[in-house]
Amino acid sequence: MQNSFDMTTLVFLALAVFVAWKLRSVLGQKTGSEQPPTDPFSRREAPPQRQDQGGPAEAKRDNVIRLPGAANDSAASAPAADRWSDIAPPDSPIIAGIEGIIKQEPGFDPRGFLGGAKSAYETIVTAFARGDRKMLKGLLAKEVYDGFEQAIGDREKRGEKAESNFVSIDKAEITAVDVKGKTAQVTIAFVSQLISVTRDAQGTVVDGSAEAVSTVNDIWTFSRQLGSRDPNWLLVATESAA
Repeated sequence: MQNSFDMTTLVFLALAVFVAWKLRSVLGQKTGSEQPPTDPFSRREAPPQRQDQGGPAEAKRDNVIRLPGAANDSAASAPAADRWSDIAPPDSPIIAGIEGIIKQEPGFDPRGFLGGAKSAYETIVTAFARGDRKMLKGLLAKEVYDGFEQAIGDREKRGEKAESNFVSIDKAEITAVDVKGKTAQVTIAFVSQLISVTRDAQGTVVDGSAEAVSTVNDIWTFSRQLGSRDPNWLLVATESAA
């Protein structure tokens, strides 16, 4: 009886050891670094943001599509009198002419045009003094170029050399805008401070002064074919104002 009991006990003990070993091999053992169970309904903290990533507001801005008539278009949609009040009086022929150009070329900006005209004015005057025909040919209409070229040729025949140096351009004002079909003409009155001198072959001053600053009043008209691929405005007429 005692032997039978001992044998049964040994059998169950062996089975218990085997089961425990099997569970250990399948489930493993704790190492102290296990993550705690997670609650799927708990509040999650946002992951740390890298410096090269924008925040939520920035992400929204990146996806914004600006629609016509939005705040960023307020200047372009303003009435003509308000948009160009610094260029000419409201309801003036100048404003009507500017709007006529914009109807055919929406990108036309009279303020930018004035800035470009001032640069062209200075370039043309100094190129004429140097006798730079190549520079002048790209900026002048044929009739005006022919007149400038003749004056340069006559000066060269006399052996004279001219110098023109700008001190300042004090004024550049649009005085007329005319649109006929595809042809646009813009007239600008310039007031500048200029040092201009002409010397003969011996270096003697024959006109102007190498030191005195003169006030020069010019009225120039620029023209362009609207819709043309050539963006350049050409000088088509010049006159000196009193």
